[in-house]
Amino acid sequence: MLPETNIGMASLYASIYLELFTRTVLEFIAGNFTAGGKYESGDMKGRTDRFEKSIVLIRVLVGWVFLSEGIQKFLFPAALGVGRFAKIGIPASRLTAPFVGVIEIVFGTLILIGLFTRLATLPLLINIAVALSTTKLLFLAKNGIWSTLHEARTDVSMMLGLLFLLIVGGGSLALDTKLHSRRMAKSL
Repeated sequence: MLPETNIGMASLYASIYLELFTRTVLEFIAGNFTAGGKYESGDMKGRTDRFEKSIVLIRVLVGWVFLSEGIQKFLFPAALGVGRFAKIGIPASRLTAPFVGVIEIVFGTLILIGLFTRLATLPLLINIAVALSTTKLLFLAKNGIWSTLHEARTDVSMMLGLLFLLIVGGGSLALDTKLHSRRMAKSL
């Protein structure tokens, strides 16, 4: 891909996250939105359906990026796994790189399928915070703000997506919701 295309896609992802995050916060403040991800006010079925589908898109985007990055740490260890961790100075890179890869695979998959979505965001938020602090802060000091913003676009987009999912959860189309519905039906 051309660099302009990457910048355009990152900007698109960031604007989608920002818009969904802003709408969610505003609806929550207005009292139309409950913690479980459902609207409470009357004529909102269409908006609810669109909102639930958009949660799936965010889950797929965030989950897929983490899952694929975790797998690549094992497929390309010199460039993305142990070698990269050693190059940027992360201690015990032979242990930490595979550990981070497993974290990304397991919790990325959970987000992708919508199982324990809110809980799955927590280790990945720690992961992305460490990634930003160990790679992008040094980059900022060396290369300036604009180069750093360019380099950090994916990390920041993933962080915003994780925060969004932490706030709203996996939505009604998540595996969590399906399992909860079955348990409720069996208890009746």
